[in-house]
Amino acid sequence: MVIIGLAHPIHALTLDRVIQYLEVGFSSPKIPADLDNYQIAFISDTHYLPEETLRGIVDELNHRELDLIVFGGDVAIAADTSNTVEILSHLKSVDGIYGVEGNHDNYALLFAAMEKFGMKPLSNSGEQIRPGFFLAGVEDLWRRNPDISLAIAGSKPEDFVLLLAHNPDLTMQQDTSKVDLVLSGHTHGGEITFLGLWAPILAHSDYISEYGQRFQSGWSQARDGTPVFVSNGLGVHTIRVFARPQVILLTLIHQG
Repeated sequence: MVIIGLAHPIHALTLDRVIQYLEVGFSSPKIPADLDNYQIAFISDTHYLPEETLRGIVDELNHRELDLIVFGGDVAIAADTSNTVEILSHLKSVDGIYGVEGNHDNYALLFAAMEKFGMKPLSNSGEQIRPGFFLAGVEDLWRRNPDISLAIAGSKPEDFVLLLAHNPDLTMQQDTSKVDLVLSGHTHGGEITFLGLWAPILAHSDYISEYGQRFQSGWSQARDGTPVFVSNGLGVHTIRVFARPQVILLTLIHQG
């Protein structure tokens, strides 16, 4: 027990301060064959990150061959929105940068900054990224009125549909049956956890999520079975303990 107890402060002072570039694969027959091995960077919850850290993320990702970059909300505290977005605008990808708001964002400031620096906000809206690939994003669950059906309205039945929703709780409250994959953040991996397996703030409070540990981190499912991947995100409110900050590197795989 002593060793387990010591592991937590050691982890908090070491690995929990180091960004993990987590590689995740997702296969589906709906992913077009010509998009096999399509590379997406998913960045979420960057709020409170210092400029030096943000620039380091940009440098790291720009050494990779990315097809698309997507933001999962809580990009910055309001006072730093334009500066944060300007730094992140230097990220490079073939198909551009898209993103949604989070509960800590001033969406008007965020979207204005994104448009100023050449990014595309998604607000209950979507866009055909490539033939057969539709990207959608919704408003924040806590602050506005997310509408998945409206966000995906422009998609075709044969499209692979990827949805950005800052708060994964939304997937328990609205129909996701026409969505193939949801990317979310918001929970920060529980921030303070027991060996990464159990987060007290999620288990004993609905302050972050109404669904307990369901959306702590990694793979989960929506109410109707749609796969949901929840990133730990990058920023922090207190400290991280066995909840490393993450950038998700998602590879789409055509399942023949």
